Amino acid sequence: MEQHRTSSPQPRQRPQAPLSPQGALAERPAVYPVTAPKRPAPPVVLALRRLPNPRLTGLGAGLFGAAVMLVLGSLNQLLLGGSAVVYGLLFLPVSALTALWVREADLVTAPITVPIAFAVGIVPIAGGNGGFGGRMMAVVTALAVHAGWLYGGTLIAGLITCVRKVRMMGRRMRRGGRPRGPGGPVRRG
Repeated sequence: MEQHRTSSPQPRQRPQAPLSPQGALAERPAVYPVTAPKRPAPPVVLALRRLPNPRLTGLGAGLFGAAVMLVLGSLNQLLLGGSAVVYGLLFLPVSALTALWVREADLVTAPITVPIAFAVGIVPIAGGNGGFGGRMMAVVTALAVHAGWLYGGTLIAGLITCVRKVRMMGRRMRRGGRPRGPGGPVRRG
């Protein structure tokens, strides 16, 4: 039986640079891209990346905020006797989460639904007696007295939605999309 001889693959030779007018090889400096070494993300960023990232509709964001604030207000009343400072401090992250979790098409609804959620959640801690009228007067008084927390949460939601909207418009422009007006693409001519 005859065995065929196989040759080992020969390395390819790289083409040489063209000769310069003086007859020597043209020397080119080697250019290597410089990349910075990747640093690991801080632990806070890693923890935030593990959080859920739902996309809620405008109605869903409103229901989320109202339900969470009602539960937090009820727990605050049961455990702490209705502390307004604790309720206000809990309202700020709920406002931020509502603004972060609303989908991009419904960004405008977050600063609108957040104050409604505050009002719904303050009902358990407002107190009041004397029936429905007395309870509603206590809610209105609590809203007036704790308007700072209400404005702070609304401001947080508004800032987050503005930043998200600007980033969304920047991504759209980088992709080559045209700015859109209320009736569709803007026509320039």
